[in-house]
Amino acid sequence: MSFTAEVRDELARCAPTCEYCNLATLAALTRVCGTLSLAGRGHYRLQVATETGAVARTMIGLTHQILKLKTEFTVRKSVLHRVRNYLIALPDQPDLEKALVLLGILDRSGALVRGVPHHIVARDCCRLAYIRGALIAGGFVADPRGDFHLEISVQGEDLAQGLADLIGQVGIRARVNRRRGAYAVYIKSAQDILQLLMLVGAKRSVAEIEEARVVKSVKNDVNRRVNAELANQGRSAGAAQRQLELIDEAEALGIIDSMPRALSSFCELRRAHPDLSLRDLGEIADPPLSKSALYHRVLRIEKLVEAARLNK
Repeated sequence: MSFTAEVRDELARCAPTCEYCNLATLAALTRVCGTLSLAGRGHYRLQVATETGAVARTMIGLTHQILKLKTEFTVRKSVLHRVRNYLIALPDQPDLEKALVLLGILDRSGALVRGVPHHIVARDCCRLAYIRGALIAGGFVADPRGDFHLEISVQGEDLAQGLADLIGQVGIRARVNRRRGAYAVYIKSAQDILQLLMLVGAKRSVAEIEEARVVKSVKNDVNRRVNAELANQGRSAGAAQRQLELIDEAEALGIIDSMPRALSSFCELRRAHPDLSLRDLGEIADPPLSKSALYHRVLRIEKLVEAARLNK
């Protein structure tokens, strides 16, 4: 099961806070993945097609519980994608039009409601229930082991913007992006995703994301340390090679024998240990020397070589 499916399944099992929360969840579910057909004046048919069992289960359960309407349920299996496709239909029946008004799909004049119906989300808990329903129906939550990303795919700019505004009312910023004729309401901030999932009741999913964040943080820290160490080793190797070249030049110029003992001993030590950094070289010196002391000896050798070049 994908992480998105896990989140949807968990949200579908959340208990309502008040007696109207289930209505808000059902309203969002039907708006996000439902299709309304007109079969003549005052005659409608509502269909919800989904590949997610949580959507089908929630749709059928809440429709029977709240609307008391008859539903038709069909399961089809895609040979190409090897997944089940669930089709839930509310055929034309006496109370269907009233139910569509109650769900905020139609207004009292029979016109389509384009955005989020205000009477459905009047309470704070119902606002969260509506967001929960939208996530169950069209939500996507990326596997937290990769990039952090949450989005809800909807049809219609008004609904997308209304849903983004609704999320904004609970203190989380969501953006809207048009994508292949549909609209995506999305959040990329890991902290905002965690906060939203916690608010709508996906506590188990939040715990999984938190755990993945810790693992990812540790891995990133280890990678940074390894990269820094490799870079330091590369710099040390390059510096050691330049010092060897400097010593060879000093020998070619015939100035090594006339150098002070401190400098000539450094040349001997460096040639004996061509791969060590200055810090490690200082630790094996007798007596031990600091990295700074050895570096100053290199600078003194450079000045002697430069002077010898000018006098040659």
